Amino acid sequence: MSFIKIYIHLVFSTKNRVPHLSTFELRIKLWKHIKENASEKGIYLDLVNGYSDHCHCLISLGSGQNIEKVVQLLKGESSYWINKNQLTQDKFSWQDEYFAVSVSESKVDAVREYIKNQEKHHQKRSFADEYQEFLEKNNFI
Repeated sequence: MSFIKIYIHLVFSTKNRVPHLSTFELRIKLWKHIKENASEKGIYLDLVNGYSDHCHCLISLGSGQNIEKVVQLLKGESSYWINKNQLTQDKFSWQDEYFAVSVSESKVDAVREYIKNQEKHHQKRSFADEYQEFLEKNNFI
């Protein structure tokens, strides 16, 4: 038996960063749905949370999974579900791009805390600022 534990911090935004997920109730419903959908598809989604224009996920990739396919399954199905249930005024879609970095075992708890505190975090800081910091911190720019 193979033992695999590859944690990924995944972040993706709404198309053009439109704040479609503007209510706490909608976000809670969406995060619950994404978690359930991930489970049905055999994706280990440790934690999901976000704010009005983006989503954070802590995922552990399994054998045979790759980040591109996991992201496609999570984003594609959730945008379909939002539109099917008419949960936003306008047509909903996620931005094509996403941010994904590996997380060492020693940092998993810190990433969980960061993801859990999105509501509080974004009362002080915009997603654009957060995203820029992610890019710099992880040497993408």
